[in-house]
Amino acid sequence: MSPQEPSRHDIGIIRPQLRAEDFRQRGEGVPKEHLRKIKKGLRTLHTLETMAQNIYKFQLTRKPSELNHQLTAAMCNEMTHLQDFQVKLYEYGWKPSKWRWTYWIVGWVFGFFSRMMSVKAILKTGIWVETKAVEHYAALLETIPWDDETRKVVEKNQADEHGHINRWRALLEARKAGTHS
Repeated sequence: MSPQEPSRHDIGIIRPQLRAEDFRQRGEGVPKEHLRKIKKGLRTLHTLETMAQNIYKFQLTRKPSELNHQLTAAMCNEMTHLQDFQVKLYEYGWKPSKWRWTYWIVGWVFGFFSRMMSVKAILKTGIWVETKAVEHYAALLETIPWDDETRKVVEKNQADEHGHINRWRALLEARKAGTHS
């Protein structure tokens, strides 16, 4: 899926509803090689979503604005992704990477320094990071033997990242046209 490609997912839903019966233990009967790939993929996605939510968190300012409104929604959406992958890790009986804190710092750096530079830097950072995320999701969807339920979560989260790209591009274009502050 390219960054401009339409999605079959409703990206307007920031936090999909979950019920107790939606959770289950996973991995029984799955070949070890598949489990190894799934674990690596889930840890990768969880770690990168840690970075993404921090980028948006540290781009926020106190100023009431459409940008801050959109950054808050994007941060909440990334927090949902983080939870999605953490839950999947635990459903398989695994834990997040011990090194995820390094990506927390990377998210802080991208978020804080883009905020210090300009609104344009915030939007361009968002476009760049989310484009990389979409590409990363595509590679993981292609190379990892996900179970159907986990694949749907990964696909929905990838669609959300497309939505972020489109949102940041629209705000950047509005800014260029002088129709948005």
